[in-house]
Amino acid sequence: MLKFDEQKQIDSVNGALALRPQIEKIVDDICAKGYDRIVYLGIGGTWASAMQAEYHANELSDLPVYSLNAAVYNTCGDKRITSDSVIVISSVSGNTVEVVAAMEKLNELGCTSIGFIDVADAPLAKAVTHCITYPENEQLKFFMVADRFMQNAGQFPQYDEYYAQMDANFAQDLVEVGRMSDDFAREFAEKHHDDAMHYFVGGGVQGGSTYSYAMCYWEEQHWIRTKSITPAEFFHGMLEVVDRDTNVTVFLAEDSSRPLSERVCAFLPRICANYTFIDSKDYPMPGISDEYRGYFSHLVTHAVTNRIDVHIEKINCHPVDIRRYYRQLDY
Repeated sequence: MLKFDEQKQIDSVNGALALRPQIEKIVDDICAKGYDRIVYLGIGGTWASAMQAEYHANELSDLPVYSLNAAVYNTCGDKRITSDSVIVISSVSGNTVEVVAAMEKLNELGCTSIGFIDVADAPLAKAVTHCITYPENEQLKFFMVADRFMQNAGQFPQYDEYYAQMDANFAQDLVEVGRMSDDFAREFAEKHHDDAMHYFVGGGVQGGSTYSYAMCYWEEQHWIRTKSITPAEFFHGMLEVVDRDTNVTVFLAEDSSRPLSERVCAFLPRICANYTFIDSKDYPMPGISDEYRGYFSHLVTHAVTNRIDVHIEKINCHPVDIRRYYRQLDY
């Protein structure tokens, strides 16, 4: 398979899961001191991951968890945030301009912060109260933080069983998803690698990942025009621009939002002949109970879209690390 290092992928996911004792210690200490809210702060892809963590926590608990765009915070502020608030961030470079500026303001306020920063000596690594340095798997790391807060609040009683299953099975299962989906991914890439426009629909735990896939991957990396929309909003605008030939892909998760996506999937065949459904339920996850699949549906479909991206990159002869403008110009 093209660019498919099975052992590297397994080690990467297991390495992220192995961070859990560190995360637990940090979260437990914060809970012992007390806090008033948990704010996932990000920009671009990290904001997308923040939205997913917010949805996950809000679906399963009544904890005060929300996501916040760093650029919006820098410009408009947010009076809900106090010195008792917990800020959670992530950064590959460790020097994302908007997040650096936001952390300066939040540190002046006296917030406690948890940062997953890939570069140990980067500005953001020094700016956070608690820094964990480990690459990739951002969404998994964000969710582990939320899960521990929920468990400590008595609102995630499945915590121990869930993570026992994840530790034993998840990394290998994701590799198998990539392997199973590769033929589909190649065919999808061959069909859509040069689309003039492509619409992506996804909600619930898939909402942030759908936004991220359209924006961070197809627009930023492949330079293909897209629009992402939630299934709840599909019937309030977007449906009027869909016709027989419109490129539409719907992501289906296995959380409580699934009926919203199923409604879109039931409608599309009536007006469109160019749709694709990518459903996490199509991929077995041996050793993990069905009741938990909704928590990580976005990671299952991400394993599928990773294979799509590899094939688009090859077909288009365009390495995905090349940018026209991002970090190339001053703006």
